Amino acid sequence: MHPNVQLIHRFYTAFQQKDYITMQSCYANDAVFSDPAFVNLNSAEVKAMWEMLIKKGKDLQLEFENITADDQQGSADWKATYTFSQTGKKVINQIHASFRFREGKIISHHDHFSFYRWSRQALGAIGWVMGWSTWLQQKVQAGAGKNLRIFMESKV
Repeated sequence: MHPNVQLIHRFYTAFQQKDYITMQSCYANDAVFSDPAFVNLNSAEVKAMWEMLIKKGKDLQLEFENITADDQQGSADWKATYTFSQTGKKVINQIHASFRFREGKIISHHDHFSFYRWSRQALGAIGWVMGWSTWLQQKVQAGAGKNLRIFMESKV
């Protein structure tokens, strides 16, 4: 098995076990992360994001499959099932992750999922009506960024 396949497997196995410390150790010190909710995070932010999501995600369940990787890049498909804390609604989010690697660490991680599908589950009626809009996505991004900043400041 390629070492970067093992790295992705270790990352998602740690995620299943709610072991954010192992997840954090998979990233390079200058790594970047982005998804439809958390945009352009640096290494410190992405490490804090996983810690925050694990600590706040009491009922999070995770499955992963289709891991591929070579020396430079890789990908995986994963599914997160959880209750969205702001609304109490159940979410089943199908995600495709793409990675770039350097020296046995993740240097770039991008998660791709349908914001519209997510917003319909997480936000209910407003997601059905406005989930396609840039306005709602930017509002969710602003809230996610604010929550991450508050979480990071509380650890200082």
